[in-house]
Amino acid sequence: MTVAPIELYESFIHLDEDGQVHAEPKPTTVEQDGWEVKAFYARSDADVHADHWEAHPEAEKIVSCLIGKLRLYLRPERPGQREEEIRLMAGTAAIVPRGRWHRIELDVPSTIMAITLPRGTRLEKRTV
Repeated sequence: MTVAPIELYESFIHLDEDGQVHAEPKPTTVEQDGWEVKAFYARSDADVHADHWEAHPEAEKIVSCLIGKLRLYLRPERPGQREEEIRLMAGTAAIVPRGRWHRIELDVPSTIMAITLPRGTRLEKRTV
């Protein structure tokens, strides 16, 4: 096997269930088995689909702010509750529980790394 650098901002890295790791160009069009690692630069809330909630029913998700500052929101689990806000600054991360609806808003342009099992990912338009 030849070892070569991987351009993180241009690739999705897949961690297969059988222990293999491979990189593919963004965007992937086929939902694959195994975990996915992606790093990206977000200039605005549109780059992180802040107007949508996202959920991963198959696994937890790690959201890491590598550079910049952002807010991770968790949708209330019960009616009448408020969104939970987690502030992430450069070098910090949070674990989103399995199946929990979440979204991101930027305070400044940021570099983000996310790790999850993408199978079954759902998006829902934010109404408020």
